[in-house]
Amino acid sequence: MLRSISPGRAPLAEYDSGVLWAALLLLTFGMVMVYSSSIAMAEASKFTGGSSAYFLQRHALFLAASVLAALLAFQVPTRHWQAAAPWLFVLGVALLVLLLVPGFGREVNGARRWLSLAVVNVQPSEFVKLFAVLYAADYTVRKHSVLKSFKRGLLPMLAVMLVVAWLLLREPDFGALVVITASAFAVLFLGGMNGRHFAALLAMLLAGFALLVLASPYRMHRIFGYMDPWSDPFGSGYQLSHALIAFGRGEGLGVGLGASVEKLHYLPEAHTDFLLAVLAEELGFIGVAAVIALFAWIVARAFAIAREARSRERHFGALAAQGIGIWLGAQAFINMGVNMGLLPTKGLTLPLMSYGGSGLVANFVAIAILLRIDWENRQLARGLHA
Repeated sequence: MLRSISPGRAPLAEYDSGVLWAALLLLTFGMVMVYSSSIAMAEASKFTGGSSAYFLQRHALFLAASVLAALLAFQVPTRHWQAAAPWLFVLGVALLVLLLVPGFGREVNGARRWLSLAVVNVQPSEFVKLFAVLYAADYTVRKHSVLKSFKRGLLPMLAVMLVVAWLLLREPDFGALVVITASAFAVLFLGGMNGRHFAALLAMLLAGFALLVLASPYRMHRIFGYMDPWSDPFGSGYQLSHALIAFGRGEGLGVGLGASVEKLHYLPEAHTDFLLAVLAEELGFIGVAAVIALFAWIVARAFAIAREARSRERHFGALAAQGIGIWLGAQAFINMGVNMGLLPTKGLTLPLMSYGGSGLVANFVAIAILLRIDWENRQLARGLHA
């Protein structure tokens, strides 16, 4: 428990250095593995000019932008994030709508998920993940007195999330929908939602996801490919079978950094969705265990920061910290599960590590907000105003 400073006691740290170091280690791991996993693809592509460091250079720019955004976000008091939460959420929904307007959205591999700006493509769903967490935390605090009422508490949030779900399915981005829905309603549950309402909502969501899968031949194909990837190793099971081969080759200590075979045009999206598989092949069980431990530490610290904020009656900060922990933990879990063959293949990147600008910026801003909540807790523990 955090305590104010007293004689003979070590000074209270300014921020949770464990969260910062875990994020920086994941950043470093990610940068090394993005370079290692993308060399072959970069050298073979005309689009990259044959430069082996093409993706590394772009990833470094994304990281620089992410760190700058995080430094700026840390300067913003938590109360301002709470005041801005509804407007940020509206902005996120507007960007999702803009994707569907001809001339704005950019289609890649059959999915319209990117807005083409002058020098960079932006993926709005990555920012909506953060905005949804902040909005759910603010909504829960504002509606706390009626949160147990279905009509006045749950129904308005459910209606809003249905609009977001419809927009995400139009892209389509089923993976982002799962993460956003899980994070937002987990925040409501932790904030005091009626247990029976939550159970009914959970059953309804599971049934809805099942219907979405059954109604889509593409998703059904993925489910069958996940259940037995070796039955169609050159079709629906192609990605998963090669990811499993990568894990098998890695064994305990890996084949060595840079020595992966699967990244040599066998495993698609090796530097994004399947980064962990290349890491497993090159660094083995030890490398994968280290990544899992770092994510587990961030989630555990997020909940510890939330407990401290709640003890000081900073309810928005507590729920936002929990929501950020759930979001990053859930997305990491899904990505790892897909890579290991525990979950059906979904287009979700590994937070803080995979190649991609929008995701990295959103992830690091979330870490900055988490550190800001912790910093304010510690300022209050000193008897100062946060």
